[in-house]
Amino acid sequence: MEQLMGMMQGLQEAMAASKDEQDRMQEDLAASQARNEELHRVNEEFCRGWRNPTGQRDVDEAEPFTPPRELSTPFSQQILETVIPNTFTGPKVTFTGMEDPEAHLTAFHTQMMLVGGSDAVRCKLFMSTLTGMAMDWFISLPEGHITSFAQLSQLFREQYLANRAPPSVSYDLFDVKQYQGETLKEYINCFGAQVLKVGTKEEPMIVYAFRKGVCPGPFYESIIRNRPKTFAEIRRRAVEHIASEGEVYEKRMCVAPARPRA
Repeated sequence: MEQLMGMMQGLQEAMAASKDEQDRMQEDLAASQARNEELHRVNEEFCRGWRNPTGQRDVDEAEPFTPPRELSTPFSQQILETVIPNTFTGPKVTFTGMEDPEAHLTAFHTQMMLVGGSDAVRCKLFMSTLTGMAMDWFISLPEGHITSFAQLSQLFREQYLANRAPPSVSYDLFDVKQYQGETLKEYINCFGAQVLKVGTKEEPMIVYAFRKGVCPGPFYESIIRNRPKTFAEIRRRAVEHIASEGEVYEKRMCVAPARPRA
């Protein structure tokens, strides 16, 4: 019995010694891990300082978010704060910097007459018609400089003054000819558009220029025999002639070259 008790006591002591040994091993392992982490941190700091000795921020470090810089605008604050209604559609005209500025302004005004809009809305929609070099010019204007559409139009005209077409003169009417394959009605419409463009009221010259440009044929002979005095009379007699004779003869008898494409 005493021998058994001695064996049990020895076993308990051995188990206690084994537990103490396990605790020491666990402490040694934790200390080793702590040393490894410290060495790793020191090594990282050393490597970072070696790669970037100036002390600047590493490229792999996250940069703080910086919102994009807002572009300056030549519009005043009042124009910028104007909201364009959703019902408005942008004008279907564009200006690259190579076209006639007056022609562009005319086309823009024509389209804006259909939709209306305030002065500020016109400014914003006009900006949307600019592209290429014209947009580069626009954004180069001083910030907050433009306060009205009249001012914007004037700046636009001055910038592209060299692009303006030369003014039409009365004698440009003599350049309008009836071309091969062009009917009398088409020629009258083309000639009438040029009359409006030159803005002349000299009826004898208008009639004479028309006679010089029309192709030989029954209508030409009729205005030679009984000469009209005004362009309005030419139009009336042309309508009567077309109603009675048709226009097939124009395509058959006109020998002038074809009209160039616009």
